[in-house]
Amino acid sequence: MIYSILIVEDDMTFATMLKTWLGKKGFSVDTASSNARARKLLDTHTYHLVLSDLRLPDQDGIFLLSWMKEQGHAIPLIIMTGYADIQSAVQAMKQGASDYISKPVQPDELLKKINESLQSHSSALTDETEKKAYPHKTSSNKETHSKTTVHSSGFLEGESEAARQLYNYAALVAPTPMSVLINGASGTGKEYVAHRIHQLSKRANGPFIAIDCGSIPKDLAASEFFGHVKGSFTGALSDKTGAFAAANGGTLFLDEIGNLSYEVQIQLLRALQERRIRPVGSNKEIEVDVRLVSATNENLQQAIEKGNFREDLYHRINEFTLRMPALKERQEDILLFANFFLDQANRELDRQLTGFDGAACRILQTYSWPGNLRQLKNVVKRATLLAQGRFITPAELGNELQEPASPPTFSLHNEEAEKRRIMEALKQTGNNKSKAAILLGIDRKTLYNKLKLYDIR
Repeated sequence: MIYSILIVEDDMTFATMLKTWLGKKGFSVDTASSNARARKLLDTHTYHLVLSDLRLPDQDGIFLLSWMKEQGHAIPLIIMTGYADIQSAVQAMKQGASDYISKPVQPDELLKKINESLQSHSSALTDETEKKAYPHKTSSNKETHSKTTVHSSGFLEGESEAARQLYNYAALVAPTPMSVLINGASGTGKEYVAHRIHQLSKRANGPFIAIDCGSIPKDLAASEFFGHVKGSFTGALSDKTGAFAAANGGTLFLDEIGNLSYEVQIQLLRALQERRIRPVGSNKEIEVDVRLVSATNENLQQAIEKGNFREDLYHRINEFTLRMPALKERQEDILLFANFFLDQANRELDRQLTGFDGAACRILQTYSWPGNLRQLKNVVKRATLLAQGRFITPAELGNELQEPASPPTFSLHNEEAEKRRIMEALKQTGNNKSKAAILLGIDRKTLYNKLKLYDIR
């Protein structure tokens, strides 16, 4: 059976993109740019589901929902909304909307919600038919569950100009076979962008394999990338499938690629050029077809000048570059992300906080956020746990946000002083590396790299 969907959205570019994507998923799709046009289509066509923006040029999506109920159009309606309008979306749910989804829309989440709404509606129709056919039949043995909708998207793209440009470029390069290098500071969301490129690529149905190059021991790197056969080295107790083979037909994401040793860079370059790998200890080569997306918070061109990174590998992985903007460059997005992370923290900590008070909002927007989105998420989660009322106040945000941010800088010319600061931070935090990283003003990954560099145990 082919399900028919009506998209009600005044952004015609977005509506066309959705129509094309849903069409590829097997749905029959029409679009309407206004409430009035949607009502005409609903009166003259049969649809199984309506996907409507909350804000429309004439009346909003809630008006359309009320009209559908009055006219007897008993079909599910999913509301699309920006994060700032979540309360309105919840109100729409109370009035009978099937579900809601936040913009920017995540394709996998949208498809899941569409299928759930269609399945739920189909089940409801079946139950209703049974009740009419067997009016004396009871269902006392069935449990009754109230429908609860959870905003399950793992990331919010944002609405700032920097964010729009970033994701426009990501959408542009995604359908191509080009290798992409994502450059940006820690905590800016590089892995999410890699996921997004994969989702929008022709390999979307294939695997997405992520490898943190900074955490791979040098002597195990070949095994991690290419796999090994049982008995090929001490500790190889069974065959292992490497990242390249696991990602065959899909996307391989190499995070912090600048941390790879020079020897491993040579092996990686060979695999990319020949599209063949040889597991450690094996005599057989395996053909692989992977699309490479890499990420780094380092300046690889400087690493090339210092002889730490191969120039030929750099050109191989850098057919297209995406620059991740720091959070301080995305002023318009800070409160969007803060509320998004609050929603996540409410779920995880079983809290019911409403938002941030005015003073807390001002602090969030004026702080420089050296740890970017990761730091903001941690601050909001901690504040959610500490809050006594319905709103987060400056007291829960902590004093460090109310003072000019001045994280220590790590000078390559003073490695002894840097080592002493790290050891002192570990001592003050009882060797808690997460707390030590916060104390030093760096992310945990950077701290682990420094511990490895200075052989601090």
